[in-house]
Amino acid sequence: MFYPHLNCSTPVALALAGFFLAAAGEVRAHCDTLGGPVIAAAQLALEKGEVTPVLKWVRAQDEGEIRDLFARTLAVRRLGAEAQKLADFYFFETLVRIHRAGEGFGYTGLKPGAAVEPAVALADQALASGSSERLTEELLAHAKSGLLDRFQRVFEAKQHADESVVAGRAFVAAYVEYTHYALNLASAIDGAGGHHAEAEGAGPTHQH
Repeated sequence: MFYPHLNCSTPVALALAGFFLAAAGEVRAHCDTLGGPVIAAAQLALEKGEVTPVLKWVRAQDEGEIRDLFARTLAVRRLGAEAQKLADFYFFETLVRIHRAGEGFGYTGLKPGAAVEPAVALADQALASGSSERLTEELLAHAKSGLLDRFQRVFEAKQHADESVVAGRAFVAAYVEYTHYALNLASAIDGAGGHHAEAEGAGPTHQH
């Protein structure tokens, strides 16, 4: 579903992407997938025999460990095809583990490329194509649909909130979900969304 009449800048589209990823949970981030950007950088580095492409994915204090592991990986790769496969996978796992630790998350293993969420895939496609038009349309449609659905449910529940305790609690549950969704969406647009912000504890909180 598209809403071409809605207008949005690229930063807002990317913030919305961060919101949907954060709302879905950090497990949906794709830095730990075999088809993600971290592994792509690692494959390029191994192909070139040059560690530089992966260093941007780790903190400065972790650079020495990655440089040392990379050198040892190159040495093991020369021992044959099977040794190369094992060395590469160990390098991938260690790189992703250190990258995620730098963001405040634990390592839960490498995921298949299919684990990448549609919103992330769209964000990557937008960067590759140089156009954010499709990304913007998709995310705005998703945000509008999600907000409208929650509004309709809480509005309906509000009409019956005073009829009984059960009805009142149903209204409160719908109200909490509705306001949290709106707040998280606003926070994402303001630049506080995404798993990097989560790791740093950024963004406002709202509790009931």
